Amino acid sequence: MTAPTPRPGIMDIRPYVGGESALDGSSRVIKLSSNEGALGPSPRAVEALRAMAGEMHRYPDGGATRLRKALGARWGLDPERIVCGAGSDELLGILCRAYAGPGDEVLYSAHGFLMYAIAAKACGATPVTAPETDLTANVDALLAAVTPRTRILFLANPNNPTGTYLAAEEVKRLRASLRPDILLVIDAAYAEFVSKNDYTPGIELVDAGDNTVMCRTFSKIFALGGLRLGWAYCPASIADVLNRVRNPFNVGSPALAAGLAALEDTAYMDLCREHNDYWLAWMLAELARIGLPATPSVCNFVLVRFPKAEGCDARAADEYLRGRGIIARAMGGYGLGDWLRITIGTGEENQAVIAALEEFAAAAK
Repeated sequence: MTAPTPRPGIMDIRPYVGGESALDGSSRVIKLSSNEGALGPSPRAVEALRAMAGEMHRYPDGGATRLRKALGARWGLDPERIVCGAGSDELLGILCRAYAGPGDEVLYSAHGFLMYAIAAKACGATPVTAPETDLTANVDALLAAVTPRTRILFLANPNNPTGTYLAAEEVKRLRASLRPDILLVIDAAYAEFVSKNDYTPGIELVDAGDNTVMCRTFSKIFALGGLRLGWAYCPASIADVLNRVRNPFNVGSPALAAGLAALEDTAYMDLCREHNDYWLAWMLAELARIGLPATPSVCNFVLVRFPKAEGCDARAADEYLRGRGIIARAMGGYGLGDWLRITIGTGEENQAVIAALEEFAAAAK
């Protein structure tokens, strides 16, 4: 007898590996590998989590009713067109399962989020990438990569791991140039960090038709990554499809309670954004002073390029940082072997990273 065989394509999936959290021999670790919120969650979210601990035997609200209403009130959206998930990555996977399958193609830019390929392969579809320009999604390249088999186009805006973004007019041009039967999914996980006047997370495109979805997360500026909470704003017909496909209790009560409290604590979110605005600019300026190029990130991380020479390269820099208890994120999995991604941390953590990189650069000369 033979063992059960997975569908074609499943064994081609390279499992996603998250940022490391520990280093052997280091009692204190500065973890800057996962783009987590530097200041941690809102105190009100922590209190809400504690307050509901005694109710964990109850099933959660399967419709995330209060959270959807709060999201709608906060962003001026119809709550009936919001669907919540166990992280936005769950929603990305559900969209693939619902709208793509064997013989179909799922398109995204060359250095887009690794979960896009995983979600495509898991439903039997073929992931396809389009070249970027200066580590930024290129609308014309994406359009050139569209084929009759294209069913979904994922656009991370801003993009992880590059930190770059497309202006609203470019995203509008992309949508207008796509066939109406292609689903455009705008993954706006880092939207709350962006203060550029020409950027929008895509709400207006969702409202303009029946073929665009915007996904958001509570893992970044709200710092609730450990609870797994995300949401999608959709045309009514797509929200209906997601609610048919998702698990009935896909978001747990702790996430719902903490997410609602975090969303209502606008002062704390403003503080987190101000912290990131200051330290992101500081980090980019310090990296330039040291002589290490970085992308013009608008997120809560920097993507830093190192020389190719042995002893000066990204691998050597990563090892040097680890030797000082600092965990960055190697980018080989994204085809960016010369780069490290470093999350914006606390002021003390950011200063420690720059000090270590300055020592590394001096020693490598």
